Amino acid sequence: MENLAPYAVCEANSRGRLHGEAAPRWRNQFQRDRDRIIHSSAFRRLEYKTQVFVNHEGDMFRTRLTHSLEVAQIARSVARALHINEDLTEAIALAHDLGHTPFGHAGQHALNACLREFGGFEHNLHSLRVVDLLEQRYPAFPGLNLLFETREGILKHCSHQNALQIGALGQRFLSQRQPSLEAQLANVADEIAYNHHDIDDGLRAGLLSLEQLRELTLFRATETDVRARWPQIDAKRLRHTVLREMLNHFVTDLIEQTRARIRDLAPADLAAIHAASEPLVDLSPALRSQHFSLKRLLRIELYEHPQVQHMAQRSQEIVSDLFRRLMDDAACWPDALGEWPRDPTLRARAVADYVAGMTDRYATSEHQRLHPSGVGS
Repeated sequence: MENLAPYAVCEANSRGRLHGEAAPRWRNQFQRDRDRIIHSSAFRRLEYKTQVFVNHEGDMFRTRLTHSLEVAQIARSVARALHINEDLTEAIALAHDLGHTPFGHAGQHALNACLREFGGFEHNLHSLRVVDLLEQRYPAFPGLNLLFETREGILKHCSHQNALQIGALGQRFLSQRQPSLEAQLANVADEIAYNHHDIDDGLRAGLLSLEQLRELTLFRATETDVRARWPQIDAKRLRHTVLREMLNHFVTDLIEQTRARIRDLAPADLAAIHAASEPLVDLSPALRSQHFSLKRLLRIELYEHPQVQHMAQRSQEIVSDLFRRLMDDAACWPDALGEWPRDPTLRARAVADYVAGMTDRYATSEHQRLHPSGVGS
């Protein structure tokens, strides 16, 4: 890692791993984390977990896996421009959704409702549980034994109550300190990525129209510019070009604005980043406003579209039915989970881990097996 800024995370200022290990020979510690994430079972399962459209609705829509790859691509490009740790940024970006349930946010809402009396469910916190405990690949320790800074980046937000329970990782939420620039960047790259690729998928599905998008100042201006340069452009190339140039506009703004904030703060080291009063990685106020306009349009026109809502409702029924059946019926308990816990809290935790780890199609097939009549218990 050459030419890193003095405030970037590096091996010299890393807080290390929970379990000591010999240093890797041919890669750095952050590359080791990235590789462990890529080879994990949870990462592979993202291929069949919903982004917006359930997997069986079409093979051209984004999944949690392709979303994570797009986040990593954006984050790496910006990290390189900012001279911060590109490998750490990539690892965080690839891991940020490892704890997501099947069926996207609909599945998360359903599982959270099922677990209300047991502390609820939050996919961000569950991603940390996946890499710290649930991945069982190494004989010397549970989980993937990732670096503190990778785990810090995965945990983007955390309630006060949860922060009190997770030790050192929770301290920054209690003391209101900032995470590394690499963690901040992965978070913003996530927002930029899903805004743009959800527009693309919405147009591809026919649930969004160009007329709706032209209500947005940035989209309208970008489309006008593209048509002026290529008057004969066809509809498919128009969509790709406008979205690509919008994305480039956001990324360029993010780099320039973050550089300016760093220049104003003039941090001497990583400690100065942690002590900053607010995150340094962010868009300009004008682009942040455009970002919120995009989010608002997507929520109203795409996420709340009757077709998407119908699938979301069905997905929530599947997750809720699976949870209740596994909680209430010991005869349905999977052999892979060991003995059926008699303690309801322990049982709920085991069921949550099991259901959250399912892909869309596995959850659907298990639901059909446990509910052959097609209705819940």
